[in-house]
Amino acid sequence: MNSGSHLTGRQENLRNRAKILGAIRNFFSENGFIEVETPHRIPVPIPEAHIDITVSETWVLHPSPEICMKRLLAAGFDRIFQICRCWRDGERGSLHLPEFTMLEWYRTNADYTQLMDDCEALVRAVADAVGLQGVIQRQGKTTRLTDAWERLTVREAFSRYGGISVDEALEKDLFDEIMVCAIEPHLGMETPTILMEYPTERGSLARKKRGQEDVAERFELYIGGLELANAFTELVDPEEQRTRFVQEQKLRAALGKTVYPLPEKFLHDLATVPPSAGIAFGIDRLIMLLLDADRIDEVVAFTPEEL
Repeated sequence: MNSGSHLTGRQENLRNRAKILGAIRNFFSENGFIEVETPHRIPVPIPEAHIDITVSETWVLHPSPEICMKRLLAAGFDRIFQICRCWRDGERGSLHLPEFTMLEWYRTNADYTQLMDDCEALVRAVADAVGLQGVIQRQGKTTRLTDAWERLTVREAFSRYGGISVDEALEKDLFDEIMVCAIEPHLGMETPTILMEYPTERGSLARKKRGQEDVAERFELYIGGLELANAFTELVDPEEQRTRFVQEQKLRAALGKTVYPLPEKFLHDLATVPPSAGIAFGIDRLIMLLLDADRIDEVVAFTPEEL
């Protein structure tokens, strides 16, 4: 077998991938963002119970550039973006690779509603770059980007599709299962769906909603049933963030996973981060969506099994 023969059927996808990456960079440049680069190898990760880390000697390969990018906000940058490689151990499937490409961007003096608007404008611009004219075909179904995008709260989604309330799902530890099995397949089908206002128990690094302390200002973007992005109005209170990190450490310990020290330099700098909003957007999945690929394997040059 020729060592490059697996690429024969992917050449057009890889050419379009280059166009898509170029269109993303053009979009952010035209909107006043600075492209940044931060280290991929860091001393400790953000503690998250359900994300397993790839170790690199005594350090780790970052699962996201979040720590360093927020420290740049503390240093005075106001609009930044990055396209980079990220690593998450054990993630492999039709939608997952253990090494993948992430887009993250941050705005100061903004909240997650501005990121919703960014997502709409970005996806439309990138779709235009590969000639889709506002219409995406995925697995025989049509999603229209030019129609009004749905903005749906998590509570509404559980009521409509889950067959159980959010509170009951959390109490019974069924939240994630119901999200994946009962809710996500319905999202973003006719138009993209912005699923917003997660319960604070699933708030991660997001600020609590003012006047509604039981929900966090977090959203995820779905198109054609595919999750593409995870966004927050950033939590910039270092003490509350430390408390959440400790809770995640306890969950990791209870699951028998490695517990890393807290990222103390990040927590120190967080005190000087202005009100901000940030988002992580899966590039490989976006390319899958725009090119109507069935597997993530079809839109990358090499999978782990081909190395």
